[in-house]
Amino acid sequence: MGRMVTKIFSFFSGIGFLDLGFEDEGFEVVLVNELSEKFMDGYQHSRKVLGMKKPSYGYHLGGIQDISNEMDLSSIVKSEVQEGNIVGFIAGPPCPDFSVGGKNRGREGEKGILSLAYFDLIIKYSPDFFLFENVKGLWRTKRHRRFYEELKERANHHGYHLTEKLANALEYGVPQDRDRIILFGFKKTLLDSLGYDSSLANENRIDFPWDKIIKYSMSEVAWCSWPDVDDFKEGAQLPKPTGIIEDLTVDYWFRKNAVHKHPNSIHGFKPRAGLAKFKIIPEGDDSKKSYKRLHRWRYSPTAAYGNNEVHLHPYKARRITVSEALAIQSMPKDFELPGTMSLTAMFKGVGNGVPYLMARGLAESLKAFLESES
Repeated sequence: MGRMVTKIFSFFSGIGFLDLGFEDEGFEVVLVNELSEKFMDGYQHSRKVLGMKKPSYGYHLGGIQDISNEMDLSSIVKSEVQEGNIVGFIAGPPCPDFSVGGKNRGREGEKGILSLAYFDLIIKYSPDFFLFENVKGLWRTKRHRRFYEELKERANHHGYHLTEKLANALEYGVPQDRDRIILFGFKKTLLDSLGYDSSLANENRIDFPWDKIIKYSMSEVAWCSWPDVDDFKEGAQLPKPTGIIEDLTVDYWFRKNAVHKHPNSIHGFKPRAGLAKFKIIPEGDDSKKSYKRLHRWRYSPTAAYGNNEVHLHPYKARRITVSEALAIQSMPKDFELPGTMSLTAMFKGVGNGVPYLMARGLAESLKAFLESES
């Protein structure tokens, strides 16, 4: 059995969806790093509402490149390891430069270089393991894939054995079609202490329980008789169709989280007077880049609320609210953001986050891996 106390250092933390999933699976987040003061305010507010303790090494507000100058991270990591703890770095660096629907500037982009900065941090401070989350464009776009492979080669060269998956949030019970690259790297010394065969790890054959926590396979989701589009009629009832998975639907999560009573239900962009689009787009028509209307009996497209992408309520002539966006990200009912945040910051923070149930599923898989006898 490996060391059982795992300390998490979180980078590009946003408003804390990924961290919350790990915390709720028993991992201790000891350091939080975020560049945006607005996101950091949202992170701290939500933790206060949830009654969670502050990270023992505090909140670091600033760029990931600045952290070395502002705290002795090397000594902190070493002291944790000397106490017999496992140290893990987790991060989902900003990804619009790798997104097919984003800026697509790749490694040279303002955001693209942050993935490299994260790997620089990993190499410099040598945690026992790391998690890297990013968009599928880094995997599937040829020139971005070269950069991704270089990052992996660097980690491998510095003693990390890797395991990866292109995961979809639907697999974890999230009502959202969201593909993401998930990459774990484990130091050989950690694998040895856990009793894993390093020769298999060298061939990237780590027996990581990727599918142990999966709730629905993508083939199971695909076989469902999901509705296509229905005429929009404000406030109209629409019976639940047969042959669907109800807990992957927008309507299920709106009801589960009681979104109309949630503190963030009052936070939403108001339509300009006479905006006809809000009334003519059919329920479930998400075919265009902007003005996608959700279907109550289907899951949402990827929660991306920037770059003029607008998601409309299934049966109301308006955009979705922050409370509804949080439900689409499968957040716990009592998670909330402060009313002092701007609407833009709220929606951007929600859209940037790793869906809660996906984050929790990854953390549960990691815990099973770290605690298993090999």
